Amino acid sequence: MTKSRRATTLIRLLLAAATGACLTTACGVLPGSSGGSGDTLTVMTFAPMGTKATNMPGMPGMAKAYERWINANGGIKGRKLRVLTCNEKNTATGAADCAREAITKKAVAVVGSYSQYGRAFMAPLEAEGIPFIGGYGVSAEEFQSTLSYPVNGGQPALLAGAGHQLGKACAQVSLVRPDTLAGDTMPVLLNAGLKSNGTPEASDIRAAEDAADLMPQAREALSDTATGGSGGGGGGGGSSKGTSTPSPSGSPSASTAAKGAASPPSSSSSSKNCVTAVLGERTETFFDAFRRADSTHRNPQISSVLGSVSQALVDRTGGKESPFEGTLVTSWYPVSTDPLWAPMRKVISDEAFGDDTVEADDSGAQTTWIAYTVFNQVVQKFKEGDQITGRKVARVLNESSGIATGNLTPELSWRYQDMRAVAGFPRLVNGRVSFQVVQQGRLVAQPGEKDQDMTSVMESAPRSA
Repeated sequence: MTKSRRATTLIRLLLAAATGACLTTACGVLPGSSGGSGDTLTVMTFAPMGTKATNMPGMPGMAKAYERWINANGGIKGRKLRVLTCNEKNTATGAADCAREAITKKAVAVVGSYSQYGRAFMAPLEAEGIPFIGGYGVSAEEFQSTLSYPVNGGQPALLAGAGHQLGKACAQVSLVRPDTLAGDTMPVLLNAGLKSNGTPEASDIRAAEDAADLMPQAREALSDTATGGSGGGGGGGGSSKGTSTPSPSGSPSASTAAKGAASPPSSSSSSKNCVTAVLGERTETFFDAFRRADSTHRNPQISSVLGSVSQALVDRTGGKESPFEGTLVTSWYPVSTDPLWAPMRKVISDEAFGDDTVEADDSGAQTTWIAYTVFNQVVQKFKEGDQITGRKVARVLNESSGIATGNLTPELSWRYQDMRAVAGFPRLVNGRVSFQVVQQGRLVAQPGEKDQDMTSVMESAPRSA
């Protein structure tokens, strides 16, 4: 009996020792540790879906397609990828809830996500050391937090690029934009681009983010095209050279004005004014109102930025007969028909054939693809058997001298020496934009306009965040 008790005690001691060893070595996972140990890497992608304002369902859709594709091909360096998705709902509460879910479920990174509520999601992620890789670039915090790793220049680069593009083609510009904190930075950056070409500041016309009736803003913008600009402040006078900037949901009706503008002027000597709208999914609503308000057929040229006018929108609104024919577009990336996108197109074809939210022409899907490419490259730098945590991923990102994205962007690096002197946006490391135009129903590279780094233009802008 005594021997039996001694044997039982000895077994229990051995089991306790073994369990303790496993908790501190590779036998298992420490309670509360990040989801990168073992055979699975957990990450999250969040974006607004089904809201009354901007929606980006293609971002989580692309993330899930990437998950299926990478796992079908052996995972990332032998580790299975687990992608969590979350509806950010276009609210600060939704953004914070998504961040907390990422923490609760031990995500090692948030990858390729969209939210304008940077304060709401970055603070919880920072507290847990979880990096934010490749956000869409609509919140200032994405370019300020030391745990944010933007893959493009975000709205700042697009607005500065649009100003540069329009400054060469327009005498006066009217900007219609959301009356939000994110929207408040838009006139500052657009004006910096306009100034680089000697064009007066844009009229600043604000609209409620979820407004259903945008006729008042349409009338004000149309009035500016006749008077040389006065709406909302900020604009010096000009004559009449039109270009307008649609947003993630540009509207066909408004683009009738753009027809015949496929070869925009190369200088601001033209007498036409420009109207640019950056209103998310409400852009289509705005341009529909704008077309109806233009009863005298002044037909100002319109323009847009990536995510405001897309190939899908042009196709949906008539292709060659689309009212967006001739629209100028500023983008972060090469045109969607570029062979550089072939790997992404194949993944979408193979893994997202039943998901109509994922389109190769969608800027959200493109950004998510690039963000996951960066994450993949980072994981490749870990040694076999290493435990991967959010803090370790951030450390590798901070130390990497250059991460390749298949030439879709310049090589990316977020070391201290790679930061740019852009007021309010110190984490901005890629200021490159491309200039496009809708011709014969297709978004193509704008003739005579090469990709350009807008960093110096953004550096000249007053602090806007």
